[in-house]
Parts: sequence; structure tokens; C-alpha cells
Amino acid sequence: MNEAFVSLTTNDQYGLGAYVLAKSLRRTNTTKKLVLLITNGVSENCRVKLRTVWDDLIDVTVLDSEDKVNLALLARPELGCTFSKLRAWTLTQFDKCVFLDADTLVIQNVDDLFEREEMSAAPDIGWPDCFNTGVFVFRPSLATYDDLIAFSKKHGSFDGGDQGLLNDYFSWWATRDIANHLPFTYNMVSNVCYSYNPAYKRFGADVKIVHFLGSIKPWHHFYDLETDNVRMLSSAFYSGADEKFVALWWKCFSKDEQPGAGDLWVSAGANKMTPTSFGGLPHSGPAPVRRGGAQHWWEKGQVDYQGNDSFDKIMGHINSQLQDQQVSSPDVDELEEASTLR
Repeated sequence: MNEAFVSLTTNDQYGLGAYVLAKSLRRTNTTKKLVLLITNGVSENCRVKLRTVWDDLIDVTVLDSEDKVNLALLARPELGCTFSKLRAWTLTQFDKCVFLDADTLVIQNVDDLFEREEMSAAPDIGWPDCFNTGVFVFRPSLATYDDLIAFSKKHGSFDGGDQGLLNDYFSWWATRDIANHLPFTYNMVSNVCYSYNPAYKRFGADVKIVHFLGSIKPWHHFYDLETDNVRMLSSAFYSGADEKFVALWWKCFSKDEQPGAGDLWVSAGANKMTPTSFGGLPHSGPAPVRRGGAQHWWEKGQVDYQGNDSFDKIMGHINSQLQDQQVSSPDVDELEEASTLR
């Protein structure tokens, strides 16, 4: 069978992710072809680098949901262009494909995914009756592509992005056949792997694909070439992606790369690098101020776990409140005496 791993990038920053994704696939000895869908938002400088790791770069025009209302619910207005992912169904030169988002990292060989059928995917952590579209198996088909376009025009997407659309189109996924449910290890979200620590301890060694969800990606952080350590972006903008997996991403990026080679690197201090030729952002100045108040950021899901919202500070606040109540509130004996006087 003619089979391929497929990804998509619409700009230089996700081009950087796509570059590392392809390297990770090759380092895990895939035997499949690597195909990257690419739009006119990707610079020629980025394309040159991507051609060194992807077999084919295929230009596609952007599809955008333009659904500002539902995208606002996600607080991710940039995700409208993910409708371009539907172009993957036009790759009819292949019998079967596996789509991987550009912000995924392959840890172990996953060629066995091609033994699965369309639409095989892992449950989404936000709503497990939906599948996450960061990793899925599909069969290219112009008929399916046309149906998806028609469906999107009629029904739109409940989240404004490709995930809402594909879950409604493949609405049978949650109930029809467990064989279409990929294990979480094929699409493990990096910033929640410790929310159930015993499970991570039990199954962590089986993780095959890591997915860096959220607006902060591995390429937004610094990497120290000498120590193999990452310096995470200011906690004010830290999405929670675990440092261990960010370090793995950077190691895959930096392997075989040399500082100062062309404009691939920019120095952020002695041997501390952040990529720029793909549009990565160097962060050498002070972090921008978060505005809107703590409650605003809590409601947006951007909790400052390492700063003002850290465990120690929250516990300190709770303890201070309890101490204040002990000083100002009547004791138990006083309450009992008052009740007998009524």
C-alpha cells in the first residue's frame, strides 16, 4: 500500500514544529513517506529547511472557518485556519494516511497506526466523547473531501476549528467501534500527563506521541546546549507543558544542528539558543504584564501555577484566612451558650 504521514503548516512558527516532527519520525525509523501540506504563509527560508526532512511539500490554499464566535469560546482565534487540514483528504495518490499536528513529537515508532482504519483517533482530554484531531488515521478521498466541505458550509464547527467539524462529521466515533479509539499513549497531552500521576508512572514508558496543546509551544522556550536544560518562558505565559517533554523536543531540534549555521539560531546568552529562521520568538526582555486580574486569567484557563497562583501561595492565603476567622469568630462554647439563651 502507498501510505504517508501527513502534517500541515500555515506559517513559519508551525513550520518549526513541522521540522522537528519530521525529524522525530525519521529518528524512530519510520518506513512511510512524509508529506507536508503548506500554505503561502510559509516563507521560502522556512521551506528550504523543511525540504531537508520532508519527502514532499505540497502547496494548498488556506481554508478558514471564519467562526469568530466559537473560536472566542476556545480563546484561540488563530485556529480558524485549521480547516486547511481538510485538504489532506485530497491526497488521493495515497491509500491511507496518518495525520499528525505540527505541534506533536513522535517518541517511538508508530507505523502500526496504518493497521487502523478511518477515523481512528484518541479521546480528547477536554471531552472524551470527542476525538482529538492532533493524531488520526484517514483514507484520502475526493468524495469525502467534497462531503466535508459541504458539511462545513451547512453546519459549521461547534468549536470554530477542524476538531468540532470532524467530530460532527464522524459522529459515530464515540459509540460505533472501540477499534477506532487510539490509546492515549498515541496522543498524550504533555501538560496533563501528571494530573493522574499513578497512571503516568504505570504507562509513561509506553508513550509514543506527545502533543503540545495550547498557545505556548516548545519553540517559545530557551534551550541550553551545554546542559541540555530548557529555561521555560515566564510562568505568566507558561501553558503547563512539562519541562521533560519540552527538553525532548529541543534535543530533537538541536541534534545535527550547529549554532551559527546560517540564520537558524539566535543567541540568548552563552550557548543558550532559540530558533528564529522559522519565526520562533526570542524572549530576552522582560515578560509582558498580564492584564485583567487573577479571576480573568483563571477563567481563561491560564493559571500562574509557578507564581501568584502557586500551591504554597494559595495555602498561605487559606491559612491566613483561617487565622483571621479564629481571632474574629466566637468559639464553640460561646455559640452553644448563645443557643441555650434563645
